[in-house]
Amino acid sequence: MKFSLFAHMERISSEDNQKQLYDEFIELCKIADEGGMHAVWTGEHHGMNFTIAPNPLLSLVDVARHTKHVRLGTGTVIAPFWHPIRLAGEAAMADIITDGRLDLGIARGAYTFEYDRMMPGLDAWGAGQRLRELVPAVKALWKGDYAHEGEFYQFPKTTSAPLPLQENGPPIWVAARDPNSHEFAVANGCNVQVAPLWKGEPEVQHLIDTFNDACARHPEIPRPKIMLLMHSYVAEDAADAKEAAREFNRFYNYFGAWFMNKREITQGLIAPLSDEEIAAHPFYTPEAMQRDLVIGTPEEVIARLRTYETQGYDEYSFWIDSSQSFERKKASLLRFINEVMPAFKKEDADAELSAVY
Repeated sequence: MKFSLFAHMERISSEDNQKQLYDEFIELCKIADEGGMHAVWTGEHHGMNFTIAPNPLLSLVDVARHTKHVRLGTGTVIAPFWHPIRLAGEAAMADIITDGRLDLGIARGAYTFEYDRMMPGLDAWGAGQRLRELVPAVKALWKGDYAHEGEFYQFPKTTSAPLPLQENGPPIWVAARDPNSHEFAVANGCNVQVAPLWKGEPEVQHLIDTFNDACARHPEIPRPKIMLLMHSYVAEDAADAKEAAREFNRFYNYFGAWFMNKREITQGLIAPLSDEEIAAHPFYTPEAMQRDLVIGTPEEVIARLRTYETQGYDEYSFWIDSSQSFERKKASLLRFINEVMPAFKKEDADAELSAVY
């Protein structure tokens, strides 16, 4: 199982300086690269200071200047906000600039707030249908001389300009949850990203089972990869883990409020949540955060990740957005690199040795 970092510029307060947040984002990416992580992922959001990421390709091109080895992934571009020709060409250009390090993650999107502003009247079903039309079109444009007559897009014979550096284009990942999304991804030869969020271990198992079922229905397709994305914190000790759980509880309350799209938003910031509102949430609690997310000492985190590896996940992405201070994020990431990842490198080395002898 490979390890990656998933990060945005994350802002809850108007007091947070956006340039400083970007510099801190770059610093975390550099730590991931120097620490031997496989990839860095960042997403797309609009008009939201909660996760500032208006164009992940632009951010990743800059991350490429500051790193040497990590793959650079969009986690994810929002399908309905892109025309196939534009996405094919811009992703190909980013692939060239980054020396072939790009992975292209694509999702239908999650926030009604964004739909209302970018494509009024769009809902999750319509966004998903656009994703299903977009992905095959992008792949075809990378091959070139492709005309398209679909429900949402129509264009005469066109070639992606430029063509990507990687043969057949950057690997495409589809964010999937329901069986139909897994089925679509596997049938189209795409890798899969899953994010259980707050539902814990049963959903982690359910998602890999859903993926395996889709693979079984398409034996003619080589098994794609599947990535597990989870909010994570590697704690110094038990008390530090409890503090992280309280911080994630606050973060998830803000996430839930954005998702519900009912709270006043000013200058891209949601109206602050009171301590009483946070404490009254029916299922976001510090105890639930520590149970359902990956929060714990290095030994506890290693045990959780070994379970995911055994289940068949190919990549674990350390989702660092959390409303924590930069110093706490950095300390957690360094503990993950220095105290968690080596346990898996040793297992890899032992497996190679067994194969030889």
